[in-house]
Amino acid sequence: MKKLFFIFCSSLLLTLQSCGIYSFTGADTGEAETFQVNFFQNNADLVEPGIDRTFTNSLQDLIQNQTSLSLVNNNGDLIFEGEIIEYYISPMSATAQNTAAQNRLTVAINVRYYNTLEPEKDFENRFSFYYDYPATTQLVGANLETAIDEIYNRITQDVFNKALTDW
Repeated sequence: MKKLFFIFCSSLLLTLQSCGIYSFTGADTGEAETFQVNFFQNNADLVEPGIDRTFTNSLQDLIQNQTSLSLVNNNGDLIFEGEIIEYYISPMSATAQNTAAQNRLTVAINVRYYNTLEPEKDFENRFSFYYDYPATTQLVGANLETAIDEIYNRITQDVFNKALTDW
């Protein structure tokens, strides 16, 4: 009985020990312990109030939820910064009456990533995504929130993958 208990405890210990090495998200933070996300200012020609703060918070939340890194305001091991460079709506398809049947909201964000522990992993990249919606729909309130959420979910995941998963 003692032998069985010893084997069980040993295998449990090894299993728990190895969980610290493996990440279900595939994130490789190396020796980093902290990260910071500087405010992403909206420099797009068409300015939608609040989308800059929303993106900054979305990126912070994603990194906190998918890694064990601690969020700091300065001197982070990993630093994310940049700006929203495009926010525009364009018609995607037309009706027989030459009016738009569907519109597309596109957002592009320029991201600079600095890894203070491994500078060879630094990058500057443009990330963008879009949301299609019926032309009869006004992009305000809950509709705008849905569009921004979908766009930011994709962009933040792309930024995360590029920075922390050898994407």
